[in-house]
Amino acid sequence: MADEPVKGRVDKWLWHARFFKTRGLASKLVSGGHLRLNGNRIAKASATVVAGDTLTFPQANRIRVIQIKALGSRRGPAPEAQALYLDLTPIEEAAPAKAQIERKGRPSKKDRRMARLLRGSYLE
Repeated sequence: MADEPVKGRVDKWLWHARFFKTRGLASKLVSGGHLRLNGNRIAKASATVVAGDTLTFPQANRIRVIQIKALGSRRGPAPEAQALYLDLTPIEEAAPAKAQIERKGRPSKKDRRMARLLRGSYLE
């Protein structure tokens, strides 16, 4: 990364850093107004980013907060992409699991008989 660019496009950087599978998806996110650059909403995929900028955007079912450490010159492997940013996203605590009925597939003949007894329709 010796010949690293000093500034670049935000959609291209999101693609280089592997937040989106295609540059088009990154571009759609930005043009849809879902990205904040240093707290300001931007709507153009051609917005310029430099090292030190902070990006805030939704990804999957959470909000990502990313600080740009460097601008890449290519879309390389994942370890190279992870060196381009610092993830400031707060860690979410796992929600407690909901109590669910344990189902083990289709009820057996014995289970069906017991259900009929409980309903009171076994002798009918």
